Amino acid sequence: MYNPDFWEVRLDHSDLERYPDQSALWFETIEERRLQRRSQARARRLFGPVMEFVSASLTQRQREALLLYFVHGKTQEEVAEIMGINRRVVSQHLFGIRRNGRQVGGAVPRLRRLCRQHGISAES
Repeated sequence: MYNPDFWEVRLDHSDLERYPDQSALWFETIEERRLQRRSQARARRLFGPVMEFVSASLTQRQREALLLYFVHGKTQEEVAEIMGINRRVVSQHLFGIRRNGRQVGGAVPRLRRLCRQHGISAES
């Protein structure tokens, strides 16, 4: 099918060889790869304990919203549609609300508090 916005251009492979790897979008330095591996290892190590907090400490609706939003990468709008509620309620399940100057509810604040209590920090 013809698409006037897309033009296919033939390019000799040797033309691509002239550009250094460092200019490629996917290029990572050795330090960036090391940091990425370290971050992934940390995430794997902390996933179990955090999921225990999720299972033991959150309501069913908070768990569902949290997993859809953070683990499955859904937007709040998509989570709302899946759960049959409006986006504002999804936000409240995830982040809570301020009532009379105090934080009320929310899965994320509760998980942060539990992590602090159990010595799990961003540097763990």
